[in-house]
Amino acid sequence: MNGRKLKESLAGGERVYGTMFVRTRVGHGDHRLREMGLDFVIVDNEHSPYSRSETAGWMRKLSASGIAPIVRVPIPVSHYVTMAHDAGAHGILAPYVERREQVEEVVGASKWLPLKGEAVERAVSEGFFPSNETRQHLEERNRDHLLIIGIESVAAMERLDELISVPGVDAAFVGPNDLSIQLGIPTEYHHPKYLEAVDHILDTCNARNMPLVIHFFTHEMAQPWIEKGVRFILFGNDRLGIGDKMKADLDTLKALETGAG
Repeated sequence: MNGRKLKESLAGGERVYGTMFVRTRVGHGDHRLREMGLDFVIVDNEHSPYSRSETAGWMRKLSASGIAPIVRVPIPVSHYVTMAHDAGAHGILAPYVERREQVEEVVGASKWLPLKGEAVERAVSEGFFPSNETRQHLEERNRDHLLIIGIESVAAMERLDELISVPGVDAAFVGPNDLSIQLGIPTEYHHPKYLEAVDHILDTCNARNMPLVIHFFTHEMAQPWIEKGVRFILFGNDRLGIGDKMKADLDTLKALETGAG
């Protein structure tokens, strides 16, 4: 799977599955990547300590394992988007987007790399390029690039239709933690207010045939949204996965000890 095939799968109505890496280092158990059944992995550069070289290492390893490599950049700024693509990212998750200008900036950096300055601004806002040959060259060069924008605030929700209408956006993303905090119900992912907000986001995205990524932390959290047709599935992260597995194993061992006693 690469960025282009991921987009094609979503456009064809298929469901894709992935997770997020926030702690795991390249070389630590990554020989098992092919066995995990992942279509994509988001390598977090917003809340993790990954360096540029570590991120590049993950991009190579994931690509070699047949998994589409996506980077969540620190902020929605062109500098970080181009750095991630230079490292080998096929996709970008631009977090906490609230204004059309931010979307246009990350679209220009992702879909028209390496065009810069006023040239890329005109390409995004007017569809103007130095020549047809330049446009065709850039389209081919960036055809694997997938762009996801983060809808993680009330302001973004209110401007959602405008934000996802910018040509070049491939998907929207719900960050449950930030969104629930903004709604005044921190981490209450089954609260009616949160459910209503995500319903609004999903309906708006569906109206524009825009895939929606929701970050799920449990199966119970994921089930109702999968039943509503969410097809871009981001589940957990490496830190949660290791912790949950260890807790489950220890609970099982403790139960055996109780039985033996």
